[in-house]
Amino acid sequence: MPVQYKDYYQILGVSRNASVDDIKKSFRTLARKYHPDVAKDKKTAEAKFKDINEAYEVLGDPENRKKYDQLGADWKQGSQFRQPPPGRDGAFRQAPGRGAGGEEFDFEFEGTGFSDFFEQFFGGRAGRPGGSSPFGSRGFPGGADQARGQYTAAQRGEDIRGDILITLEEVLKGAMRAITVRRTNARTGQEESQTYQVRIPAGVRAGQSIRLRGKGDAGFAGGSAGDMYLRVRYAQHPDFQTRGADLVGSLELAPWEAVLGATVPVQTLEGKISLKVPAGTQQGYQLRVRGKGLPAGNAARGDLYVGVSIVVPPQCGEEEKRLWKQLAAKSTFNPRAEE
Repeated sequence: MPVQYKDYYQILGVSRNASVDDIKKSFRTLARKYHPDVAKDKKTAEAKFKDINEAYEVLGDPENRKKYDQLGADWKQGSQFRQPPPGRDGAFRQAPGRGAGGEEFDFEFEGTGFSDFFEQFFGGRAGRPGGSSPFGSRGFPGGADQARGQYTAAQRGEDIRGDILITLEEVLKGAMRAITVRRTNARTGQEESQTYQVRIPAGVRAGQSIRLRGKGDAGFAGGSAGDMYLRVRYAQHPDFQTRGADLVGSLELAPWEAVLGATVPVQTLEGKISLKVPAGTQQGYQLRVRGKGLPAGNAARGDLYVGVSIVVPPQCGEEEKRLWKQLAAKSTFNPRAEE
């Protein structure tokens, strides 16, 4: 099944030989601009934000970027890439499912936050958790004849799985997401689509699976349907990283704020708050804001940690230079003094 190529370098606005720092900087700039919680045109911003996240998922990871760069020379034409044969390095092969009549079905998801291209090469394309199908190579223990009606024992349908991309704001508050599953008969090419409402629980962790009972493959001979499992992946945030239920961010301070102490604005998932910076705060210190992380269970929340970075003015006017020189002459502090 063909999928449309995605030019991740173009999406992030960087060259193909861009450095890791350039890619990260571009992602943070674009993610802040198109974050659905701040953008005015939320529908357009949401789609753009997902594209930006997907691009950074690939280009921000050395192994994924290597796989992407090795896809071939046809990237310049933006051509369609067909699913590689089994065993080809760097590709995820979509596993077909089985219908109630023994037919093979391919699965595609819409509304999970990932494009078909990403799921094909870098994600958990529709497949089978554990590969526990009781059926033989043609879908049923006795082959095609029994699939057409001679085999009557009830069989449970297979489970299907995929990935779902969620923002940290959705992790904090919980959300509902509509996803569409397209099932295409691999033999006839006929397609059918079904849309489901997925409840994303507050506090769900990356790597956990959201289970939709009975939304997998249809059963056979009266057997129950399989389930759908959506593995949670966190969208990259421009300001925070996650550490369990805790959030980790950064805080830039002027030298005098670090020396004298200050009250400064700090970004959280729920907006800005005022944070008191103690006098004598050092480069690399982490300041803790209690209860501003992600849900941690039992109505508790993790904390927000901001790492301090002291920023020196790039240039000074004559009056500022005079004052710095005056301070240097009066100060007894020597960072190179032996203890």
